[in-house]
Amino acid sequence: MALTVLTGLSGCNSKPAITDFTASFGGSSTALPTDEGQLRRFAEDWGQRYDRNPKDKATALTYAKALQALDQNQQAVAVLQGLAISYPEDMKVLGAYGKALADGGNVMQAAEVLRKAHTPERPDWSILSTQGSLADRLGDHDAARGYYEQALKIRPNEPTVLSNLGLSYALAKNLPRAEETLRLAANQPTADMRVRQNLALVLALQGKFPEAEEWSRRDLAPIDAAQNVASIRQMISQSDTWRDIQTTPAKRSASR
Repeated sequence: MALTVLTGLSGCNSKPAITDFTASFGGSSTALPTDEGQLRRFAEDWGQRYDRNPKDKATALTYAKALQALDQNQQAVAVLQGLAISYPEDMKVLGAYGKALADGGNVMQAAEVLRKAHTPERPDWSILSTQGSLADRLGDHDAARGYYEQALKIRPNEPTVLSNLGLSYALAKNLPRAEETLRLAANQPTADMRVRQNLALVLALQGKFPEAEEWSRRDLAPIDAAQNVASIRQMISQSDTWRDIQTTPAKRSASR
């Protein structure tokens, strides 16, 4: 199936938003099944464990992680909210809770929780990246890039942070810098499909449709890659914001 909306974007008719996708909210070392049926059974099993002891930190984190993998983010937020009440000063819990809030679009609440989830003395690169994504959603792209740059000092060349940084440049109407950053992200050994598809988006925004399709083919069958680029074309044509990004030169402050 072709992708119709890329990571970091909201609906076609609303203002685009960047979503941090660095390891989701993490918080648990338990690996999730990749098969959907197995994942549902996994979530059901951990849900039963959670029901027996909702204040057990490892259980609640693992259950919430499974719920989010099943796109049941509202339920995951509820689980983590309860855990945060039980552990109000636990930074791992606050980090997981804040990231789940961010994934659900609760921007202001997520920002408030994440401010308490790490310290200047012990910064967490993935939380910094999420804070950057929240700043981008609020339209403060300079502040967002500051967060991403701090994250990259801790985790150099992390592809998910670079990808969010590249999309931030795109939202700031600096498409050449966005492309440069996303190419760097996509060429990292650990880059995943979402990073490459974000590069495809920025290439398409510049009219480089053949190359955008070429990058899509790295993860999709040729027919799906072509459909994906067609979907990007349609998304751009239906969004005033993306059309404005296409046609407006970058401001001087966005090129730093």
